[in-house]
Amino acid sequence: MPTAFLATGRLSAVWTLLILHDAFDGYTRFDQFQESLGISSSMLTTRLKSLVADGLLERQPYQTSPVRHEYMFTELGRSLRPVIVTLAAWGNSRLTPTERSMILVDAHSGKEVEPVVDAKTGRRLDDSATYVFTAGPAASDAMRIRYATRPAIPADEA
Repeated sequence: MPTAFLATGRLSAVWTLLILHDAFDGYTRFDQFQESLGISSSMLTTRLKSLVADGLLERQPYQTSPVRHEYMFTELGRSLRPVIVTLAAWGNSRLTPTERSMILVDAHSGKEVEPVVDAKTGRRLDDSATYVFTAGPAASDAMRIRYATRPAIPADEA
């Protein structure tokens, strides 16, 4: 499945990467994604349907009247976290520290960290909630608000 997913080119779609990034930040609901990303309803609907069809997210009802769904990671979806972290770190490596709009930090200490992949063994990054993003020095007001008000990380993932 991951090979087929990558071969379709869907992972390269910018909106898909941004939605996945938001999902790793704890966003699960349509309105949260839309507000955070400023994406049109039709584009968000299309991308979420693709992520569900590809087995990365699953729709789960959280309200019955009216019916509302949230989008939760599947195991396959969770396995993409090292990719998202690595892409963000790669982007940051091309910027000076003051130009970064988000940085990777230890969730408990708040200290900035750099993700590491063991090139010798090829072991993947830890996909736990140990490291989270927060606003960097060049963050816009919207980015600062986003990280100041992001959803809490569930205790079972921390």
